[in-house]
Amino acid sequence: MQLRIEMLDAHLAKPLAQLYVIASDEHLLALEAADKIRRAARAQGYGERAVLSVERSFKWGELLAANQELSLFGDKKLIELRIPTGKPGKDGGAALQQYAKSLSPDNLTLITLPKLDWATQKAAWVASLQQAAVYIEIAQVERAQLPNWIATRLSQQGQSAPRPGLEFIADRVEGNLLAAHQEILKLGLLHEPGQLTVEQVQDAVLNVARYDVFKLSEAMLAGDPARLVRMLEGLKGEGEALPLVLWAVAEEVRTLLKLKAGMAQGRPLAALTKEYRIWGPRERMMEPALRRLSLATLEAALRQAAQVDKMVKGLRSKDHAGDAWDAMLQLALSVAR
Repeated sequence: MQLRIEMLDAHLAKPLAQLYVIASDEHLLALEAADKIRRAARAQGYGERAVLSVERSFKWGELLAANQELSLFGDKKLIELRIPTGKPGKDGGAALQQYAKSLSPDNLTLITLPKLDWATQKAAWVASLQQAAVYIEIAQVERAQLPNWIATRLSQQGQSAPRPGLEFIADRVEGNLLAAHQEILKLGLLHEPGQLTVEQVQDAVLNVARYDVFKLSEAMLAGDPARLVRMLEGLKGEGEALPLVLWAVAEEVRTLLKLKAGMAQGRPLAALTKEYRIWGPRERMMEPALRRLSLATLEAALRQAAQVDKMVKGLRSKDHAGDAWDAMLQLALSVAR
């Protein structure tokens, strides 16, 4: 059974299921959900706890044995299985399928996974868990959702902030939800409940953003130059490898070119995005970006990427060398504007 994270509190007020699965890359939200399940388990008599982590030397027989072992004190038992890679392997997949069919009424099992890729989601062991478990898939909080998420968290501690203040926090904690949580708690300690001013927010909040090179495409597709500049400056400051940044931007330009060329031939965008495996928020951003960008602009951007590549590799003469990061910024902005 699939369960939305918003429904977890109501679900846990009832008798618990025997198997829960949490799949997410949002570590804060996954940890909070797991903590709620642990608290509910303790309240409902699961006094013993066994924690198993799937690493290189892990033996899957340990999971099956934990399920069959009787508690020393006669308590019901909480078994936690952590699969950090989301890849249990062939033996693990078979063990998980077997486990899902042989749940003990005296145990509650909590399995935590990262967000599973498209191919892994089709695996038989995932289908077995989804059928047998309360399956909680927690989506990543995207940049566009972050101000509202911050506002909700502030309201939980009796505070609110104007939209510019929410955007200010979001800019500084993007990609780092745990840091966002800490900054919100800090605002609760520094200020009384009620409306915060933008100045109070700015004085309190640190710049703790973590920028993901693969999120650059979102800023380009959305036509958001300000965010793009922040991300590139952040990546440079964090010591990110410029060749990787260039590759990510150039790949997005190539994808846009393929889509633009396909549409020029009369093919529908929906068919093209399916062919090139573009899903989720990125797929929704493609149509407005393609309306904004001409074929000539994209072709020029690809030529510009080739020049940046030469600069990165030191293949341009000293007179025309320039700053590769600045050239990278101009390339990205040519697509974002």
